[in-house]
Amino acid sequence: MPRAFTPKVITANALIEGDVIYYTSDDTWSRQLSEAEFLTDEAHAQLRLLDAQQQASEVVGAYLADAKAGENGPEPTHFREEFRRTGPSNYFHGKQAEL
Repeated sequence: MPRAFTPKVITANALIEGDVIYYTSDDTWSRQLSEAEFLTDEAHAQLRLLDAQQQASEVVGAYLADAKAGENGPEPTHFREEFRRTGPSNYFHGKQAEL
């Protein structure tokens, strides 16, 4: 029996910079998870993923990541996505310094 669809966001890495980015409802990419399009319908999520994957000149490795609704927009449900969102943990810099 297939698993029930859970809410998702589309994430990838920026082709040039390598930053983690999220696909928004207005077909742009954002470095803020809170701006990502929150997808609750499986068919719509698959169509949006196809749109995102066709932007090979901007992104690499687009995929659907589990998310939950939060006060300020989508939030990660898995530690991997939380780690990607906050950046490397080897020393305090970049995204970690900004938070």
